[in-house]
Amino acid sequence: MADLENFDKLVSNLTLGERQSLLEKLNGQSTLSNEPLYFQEDEKYAIVRIEEKYSKLPWYLRFWYMLIGFFKSKSSIDIFRDKQTELLGKQIDALSPGLYDFQKRLLLRNFFVLLNNLKEASRYFYSALDISVNRDRSSFYAFLASLEMPEVHRILQNETDPLVITEKNPNISDADLRQKAHSEMENAFERISDDHRASMYKNARSLFCLRNLSSFLFDRVLMAFRVKSEAEGEICSINVVRELLVNLDNILFSLKSVPSMALLESLFIFAMQDRSREAGFDLSREISAQLSKAEAAISVIRDFNRRIPLTWILRCSSRDMSLSPYELSGGEDWLLIFKDYWRKRVDSLCTEYIKNRRQKELLNSFRIFLDGNELVTLENIQSSSSSEGFPLEEAFTLSLLLSFHLLIFIPKINKVLLSVMNDGKFSKKEHWGEFTGSYNTLLRLEDKIKKLDSDISPDGDYGSRYVQARQEMSSITIKRRKIQIIVDEASIDAEKLIEQILDASDKIVNILLAMPEKDASIDEVISQFQKLHKLLNDIAGT
Repeated sequence: MADLENFDKLVSNLTLGERQSLLEKLNGQSTLSNEPLYFQEDEKYAIVRIEEKYSKLPWYLRFWYMLIGFFKSKSSIDIFRDKQTELLGKQIDALSPGLYDFQKRLLLRNFFVLLNNLKEASRYFYSALDISVNRDRSSFYAFLASLEMPEVHRILQNETDPLVITEKNPNISDADLRQKAHSEMENAFERISDDHRASMYKNARSLFCLRNLSSFLFDRVLMAFRVKSEAEGEICSINVVRELLVNLDNILFSLKSVPSMALLESLFIFAMQDRSREAGFDLSREISAQLSKAEAAISVIRDFNRRIPLTWILRCSSRDMSLSPYELSGGEDWLLIFKDYWRKRVDSLCTEYIKNRRQKELLNSFRIFLDGNELVTLENIQSSSSSEGFPLEEAFTLSLLLSFHLLIFIPKINKVLLSVMNDGKFSKKEHWGEFTGSYNTLLRLEDKIKKLDSDISPDGDYGSRYVQARQEMSSITIKRRKIQIIVDEASIDAEKLIEQILDASDKIVNILLAMPEKDASIDEVISQFQKLHKLLNDIAGT
């Protein structure tokens, strides 16, 4: 699985101890303020219910509003609401001049400038999120949790490892191995404390809100501004962009806290993982540089909230003093994603371990079958010891067939089959044609396997497309789909080749069994093909 591979690569390159040391170093270097990002929760921003406030006015003020309403043909409450709107507009102008013209309901140049600053700051997080969390959210949560919950991570990383389990229980069966790994995993899950949950939820909320802010349609708002005059600069009717600004207010209201240092570190490491192999790459230096950019971007967000009373502007423009932003829901699913990641990981590791263990047992059988010789492997195949190469599932079967061809068929079987083809007595006339065709298929086995091996090499058709797909900067889902299509195409070719060989060997065995006269050499050939078929069935069983 791509996300498991991604996580393993990160963990192998940077141990938990190294990550914790780096986190301590970043905390020492950071000038990131923990001052809240959102300020509009003071009493002065509290909800005002016009009807309720009007009812508490002295009788003479209410009479005054009724009198004005009579002459303006409006209700006294509407007159009172207009007055409150006017007062709020004056407060906005006193707090931040040049933002909003409440009489004309126009957003002014200062609003345009500060919103553009917010857009530029949000771009930083958009890029960082796009090449990290958006590409592989599940392994990102697993990586982040290793910093927030180191003891839980230690159990999940070590105690569920099939190799560790079998070292402690040498004779454990495959079923018990899987059950033990899952038991250790559930034990680790039970160690997730309320504090752990709170920290991870806060991180998940920060990610969700940053993603919403960084993907907000800033350009749609900014393009609604027009230049009225050189002196006044850009202006915009708030009615045109009201709904977008309501959405922005909800996002900013939800993003109240500064992202944790553990979250930022994980974000930086994920974002820079593809650069880690570059010559002269210094992770500590690069992360420090990214931290400075994050600090600058967070300061802009805080400055925007401090200087722009967005909730007030929206209330004033809508004449609704009770209008208030609300918390966006998101991030609550972090634990489900985290657990699902580890369940898939444990299943994958156990499956791979059991498969490798069975393959080792098969290799011993192969050595006996191949007269003590080692299995001949394909050059461009991905193996359990290396993630490089092409992940062809049929590689083991092809290796056995190639080994059989080079070590048994050519030196031992070929002479017997040539003799049968030239001088053998067949029970039916058509058997000679079938025998000859099947023999030629087996004779070309090495060339066909090497042709497929060439196709999956980095310079071959499948191999070059596979390398290109892995290097694409796209979402993990799209990337997986492209890779799987390429692997499936190569797998179909491999299956067709294996079927051709099996079909050819089956025909030869059946024809030899039906021959009226057979000697010991023919019986030995039949035996060798039957052993080959048994081993191929054993491979299929793994």
